[in-house]
Parts: sequence; C-alpha cells; structure tokens
Amino acid sequence: MELALYNSLLISAIFFIPLLLYFLRHKKLGSTENEAQTLSQLLQQTPPGSSGWPLIGETIEYLSTTKAGIPEKFINDRRKKYSSKLFKTSLLGQPMVLLCNAEGNKFVFSNENRLFTTWWPSSIDKFFDTHNASKSEEAMKMRKFVTPVLKPDTLRKYVHIIDAKTRQHLRAHWDGKQVIEVHPFAKDLTFVLACGLLLGIHDEEAIAQFQKPFGHFSAGLLSLPIDLPGTNFRRAIKAAKELRKEFEVMIKRWKSDRSPSQSQGILSQHLLELNEEGQEESQMATRILALISASYDNVSTAMTFVVKYLAEMPNVFDAVLREQSEIAREKEVDEPLNWDDIQKMRYSWNVASEVLRLHPPANGAFREVITNFSYAGFLIPKGWKLHWNAFATHKSPEYFPDPEKFDPSRFEGNGLVPYSYVPFGGGAHMCPGKEYARIAILVLMHNVVTKFKLEKLFPDEKIIGLPILRPAKGLPVRLYPRQQP
Repeated sequence: MELALYNSLLISAIFFIPLLLYFLRHKKLGSTENEAQTLSQLLQQTPPGSSGWPLIGETIEYLSTTKAGIPEKFINDRRKKYSSKLFKTSLLGQPMVLLCNAEGNKFVFSNENRLFTTWWPSSIDKFFDTHNASKSEEAMKMRKFVTPVLKPDTLRKYVHIIDAKTRQHLRAHWDGKQVIEVHPFAKDLTFVLACGLLLGIHDEEAIAQFQKPFGHFSAGLLSLPIDLPGTNFRRAIKAAKELRKEFEVMIKRWKSDRSPSQSQGILSQHLLELNEEGQEESQMATRILALISASYDNVSTAMTFVVKYLAEMPNVFDAVLREQSEIAREKEVDEPLNWDDIQKMRYSWNVASEVLRLHPPANGAFREVITNFSYAGFLIPKGWKLHWNAFATHKSPEYFPDPEKFDPSRFEGNGLVPYSYVPFGGGAHMCPGKEYARIAILVLMHNVVTKFKLEKLFPDEKIIGLPILRPAKGLPVRLYPRQQP
C-alpha cells in the first residue's frame, strides 16, 4: 500500500516538475507581482484536515455533535489534530474551511464581497424562491430591507407595545398555572410579537391561524432536504408558498393605506419607502418571511435559555430581580416599560449575553470563496466554502477562562477580545436584529422576575441541537407567584 502511494506521488512529481519548469521558461511566471502571487499560491497547500467520506464528507459527525448539544467537540477535536487557526473538512457536499479563532472571525467579517460572499445550500432556495438570484445580491438586499425596520431609532418607539404584549401573554399562559413549558411559550410569544410589531396583526385567532403554516415552515426549514410527499421538507415548501401569498395580500393592503398608524406594524410604516426603491411585492414577501423566521427561532431560543439560568441559579436571579425591582419602583402601577428603562438593565443584559455565549441560537454561517487567497500560510481555493462558528471562540479557554462556567461578569467593562464573542456576527455585517432581540429578551426578564420565582422540574435536562438548540423536554418549570407590593 505504502509503495503504491509512493509510486503515485513519484509519478505526479515527474509530471509536475517539468511542467512547472516549462511555464517558468516560456511564460515567465513571477515576472510581475500578480504572476508571482499566482505561482506562490500554486505551490501552497490547502489547510490540513480531512474530507471524510465520499459525498457526505464529515457532515454526519458535524450534525451528531450539534444534535448532542456539543457542536464545539467537532471543532476542538480537529483543532487539536490539525491547527489552532483553521482546518479543512467537507460539509453539505462542499469542500470547506473552518476558521476557529477570533482572528479568523475578524478576517471573515472584514473581507465580505472581496474574497468571499454569502452562501447557503441550494435546498434553501426552494423556500424563498431565490433559485435565479445571486446569493450575494440577495443577502445585501435583505440587509437593506431589514436594517431600517429594526434600527434602534425605530424600535425605541415600540418598547411599550412589546411590554404590553409580553404582559398579556404571561397573564394568559402563566397566571394561575403551577407548571409551564418555557420553550413552546417562548416560540408563541416571539410569534405574537413579530405579528403585532412587524405586521400589525393583533387578533389572537388570526395569529393562531397564521402560526400553523409557519410551524410547518420552521420545522421543514431545518429538516433533511428530502423533497418527497409526507416529508417535513415538502410540507415546508408548500407552507412557504402559502405564507408568501399571504404576505403579498398584506402588502397590497398596506399600499392602499397612505397613512398607516403605529398599530398597523413597523413594516407598513416603511412600505412606502421600500416601494419607492422599486422592490416588487413578491420580493418584499420573501424578505418578510425570512425576517419573521429569524425572530421565530433565534429570539425564542435565547429567551428559553435565559429563563433556564434564572431558574437554576438563585444568585443570578436575585441580582436580576434587584435591578428590575429598582426600575419597577420608579414607575406607576401598570406603567409600561420604555426605552430609557431598557438602557438601565445593564446587569440583566450581561446575564443574557452570557447565555448567548454558552448557547448561541445559530452556530454560525457559510461563505463562498470567489477568488484564490492565502490565509495562515495556506491556499484557500476559489469555489471552496468557509464556515465561521460561534462555538469555536465562545467555548475556548483562550478567550473565556473556565468556558463552561456561567459568569455574567465577563461582560463588565471592555475586557473581551475583539471578535471572540459573535452570537450576532460582527463588523459591518452584524445581525440587524440584535437590538430587537435585546429588547424582547429584557422585557421578558423584567416581567418574569418581578412576578414569579422559578424552579426547574428536571435539574439535569439535556440540551439538544437539532432541528434547533433547545432543552430536550421543553424546559418545564414550576411557578411561584411573587406577592406584588
């Protein structure tokens, strides 16, 4: 076996060396700066690593560690074996490089649309009808669509609405109950908030009717892409089409109203501006679907894990309660929270930030290499994919000493290594939904700790990661209503 490999390498060398000498003699490679760079890249190796099995690569192991709630294991095993900076693998049928430190994160966020561009598996196109669109252009258009909708100057006017809807949802689903499941509650709450805040849908029956196809869509979006009758994937494609049609009807209705009120939702407020930029109704419908999808799963996941730590760590709960009680004392009875109140919740946001470090709702994202480039002494070829993963730094003792320990004090001051904490991405491509998530999470924390004490029913409940990160049993907690002053 070894002899056969040696012969193969020898034959390759015999063929390659004369060919290289021919180019050097006749093409004068290296006579210009660009040609020298090209030659240098040709002589470089791709990063160390393994491509795994034919076709499937290392996808199964990547998914199995994610499902077990320990996605960092896939990264750490290879980081120890190959390199602390990067390694190559094969995921989703693609040759891929995973950058695994803060420097790598910065490199990705700083070179968008220069060395690489946004990428997602082709199966996702079936949900959003983006088969013929450039993924890079679509990502830029999506950001341009979302940013004005979720910017702080817009959201600050809606804090009282988020508070009112959160209180209403807690009264309906927690008051008078001894035990509730947090994860289903959080998903329902985030959907209610998205419908009311973004779409102007406030009727409970209409929201429930709307949530059914969205549930099919959400389940199938993160399922195996098997497009056959009866599969979650097929049901999700059908649900996505239904939802896009519903959104197009809403958009037409919004267009007919030239003076929308705040109760009609943020999107209707911004529709005229979006329409003037030439965005078609079908395009806007697709982006609304993507926007609500992100809030539905990501924000609800963050809320769930915040409640988890409040329920299992009395010292953290008491510190959050002290901060939130101080805010409550300065307000009249039933006076809603406002933007200034949110800015006072510094410790509470440190707690939420530590939750997002340990349990980022999304592992990371993918990019496609659009030109050969060198990184850390290795060649990254055009057409390969890049993957940045939050767990690579979030669970690394290099950036967070004793990384499994829950410690909100990490976020006091400015002690974090830049680009080591990336639950919302980083740089110019920071997730535009960060502020919306912050407000929704903090409003829930305020209303939960000032009204209830919590106790986990299953102290050792496992965390699983597929189709989304969540407690395996839905996080059931026992409620102890607090006496109101």
